[in-house]
Amino acid sequence: MAPVSGTADHRQSWTRHAGGALEHGWMVPYSLLKGRNTLERKGLTGEEMDTLEGYLDPPEEHGFFAQPLTPEGYAHVPLTDWIERMKDSAPYFGDYLNNPDDGPFWHEINCRRGFHTVDMPMLHFGSWYDIFLEGTLSGFEGINALGGPNARGKQRLLVGPWGHIGYSLPESGGTGDLDFGPEAEIDFMDWQKRWFGHWLKGEDTGIMDEAPVRIFVMGENRWRDEQEWPLARTEYTPWYLHSGGSANSLNGDGTLSPEAPAIEPPDRFVYDPNDPVPSLGGNNLIIARGAFDQRPAEVRDDVLVYSSEVLAEDLEVTGPLRVTLWAATSAVDTDFTAKLVDVYPDGYAQNLQDGMIRARYRDSASNPTLLTPGQAYRYEIDLWATSHVFLAGHRIRIEISSSCFPRFDRNPNTGTPVESESTLVPAAQTILHDAQHPSHVTLPVIPR
Repeated sequence: MAPVSGTADHRQSWTRHAGGALEHGWMVPYSLLKGRNTLERKGLTGEEMDTLEGYLDPPEEHGFFAQPLTPEGYAHVPLTDWIERMKDSAPYFGDYLNNPDDGPFWHEINCRRGFHTVDMPMLHFGSWYDIFLEGTLSGFEGINALGGPNARGKQRLLVGPWGHIGYSLPESGGTGDLDFGPEAEIDFMDWQKRWFGHWLKGEDTGIMDEAPVRIFVMGENRWRDEQEWPLARTEYTPWYLHSGGSANSLNGDGTLSPEAPAIEPPDRFVYDPNDPVPSLGGNNLIIARGAFDQRPAEVRDDVLVYSSEVLAEDLEVTGPLRVTLWAATSAVDTDFTAKLVDVYPDGYAQNLQDGMIRARYRDSASNPTLLTPGQAYRYEIDLWATSHVFLAGHRIRIEISSSCFPRFDRNPNTGTPVESESTLVPAAQTILHDAQHPSHVTLPVIPR
């Protein structure tokens, strides 16, 4: 097989982020598009079709699979209203919303639970800005380790700098604002021909003599071969959040460094789901995806910004990323988001990866528990992975907030089921970074 943009876990790398939020930016419009197509095949028109179409931006303004909702459509609550609108055309969407927690409904479509049953060679294609990056990487890693004798050691991985299926588009050298250069363009069909030629025709294509992992290292913008994923030589290095208590916005006093904190005041902001932080590119589908300047979001006081000193030498980060966050809130449930950013000498802020955690799922995806307001909790935020060189003269930046909309659905902060809630209330957030609460990002540093 040669899976492209594969999903390993249908709950946490298709319908929802690993942290528990609905992938709202693409799930609702995708279901509407599929529903519209179903209705067209049935020959239905009129009021029901108009209802579905009315929530989608005019199609002529967008490319393939790029027809998002109108702003009013994205802002609509409760989300369960979509179930009735799509009950005949996309009934599965109701199943998704009615099963927010992990459990038996998801287990039967969770490939991760069946890696040990896979017994075939597979060539995994993925992209650093793909909405299904996590599934591609975990599929390669899990099947290589747990699969049958015809699978173990016979998995291959290729990850480029594109968005979803970007290698097949004319502009495959770039995604979003950035052009990653001519090396980013690949002959996708040639890779498949050589793979299937070897396994199905017995041809000497040389593909099994090559390294099992081929990754595009952004920043330097070049391909590199590796023997495993994650890389065995990785040095997992914590970089800590610091401030004098005013890290709010790009103009605040937040810093990032390898030195652990001592005595520092916390940072505070108000998360208002009625005015969420906007998504600016990233690992999306349908809405804008890829690399975009993050400064329009960083000017907000509800975005905490922590930046390193200017780097004296190149720093490569290749592998899984994780933010450990100590935080308190006035709510019984809320969200926290984190984003890794490369800051250029001219100030351009390139998003690399982001993630979130829904507080109720901080300990378990299947057994959610609410918070005690005002109490500090430790959160682990999965930022998936990247391969990027922070060049000398650049800075490393971490953004912390509580929303990234419409990529993730908004937490109403009420503690009730998010999907059926129509009341949105603000929450006062506190981010701690001191000796007892050392909030940090763990970077997979590759020695050079």
